[in-house]
Amino acid sequence: MVREILVYPDKRLKVVSKDVINFDKELHKLLEDMKETMYANEGIGLAAIQIGVAQNVLVINLANEEGEQDPANLVEIINPVILESEGSITYQEGCLSVPSFYEDVERKENIKVRYFDRLGLMIEKELDGLMAIAFQHELDHLNGHLFIEKLSFLKRKKFEKEWKKKLKERK
Repeated sequence: MVREILVYPDKRLKVVSKDVINFDKELHKLLEDMKETMYANEGIGLAAIQIGVAQNVLVINLANEEGEQDPANLVEIINPVILESEGSITYQEGCLSVPSFYEDVERKENIKVRYFDRLGLMIEKELDGLMAIAFQHELDHLNGHLFIEKLSFLKRKKFEKEWKKKLKERK
């Protein structure tokens, strides 16, 4: 089921998510809904809090060379943590909760992560490139943060002004 994505400045996006304890049918349903919601909105990642569920759950599916998302490449990530990080990379990010806004954000280039899959099996991996960026972006959501918080003071002020104008136009 495609669910509604919360849009900034919805206060629920500030909620810090809690670890998943039960790896059950309810979790599996959440993962399926998140996948469908992400695909329906043409995203490459989605955190559960973006659909109003304060659990440490994310899904990521990067597009291939043809620009398509192969469902076989979907990564379901539960209770993620970054164990190590190094380097620095700047990438133009966007967010389903801040539609039609893109800005350069600096993140760690290489990260070592630990998370669980839908069955509760622990996975440790080293990530780099867009996968590392997407992982950090989505993990920020679980901690109640949006990528716009990483912008410089001047860029953030400019964003807030443009965003308020855009919200007025929608009403």
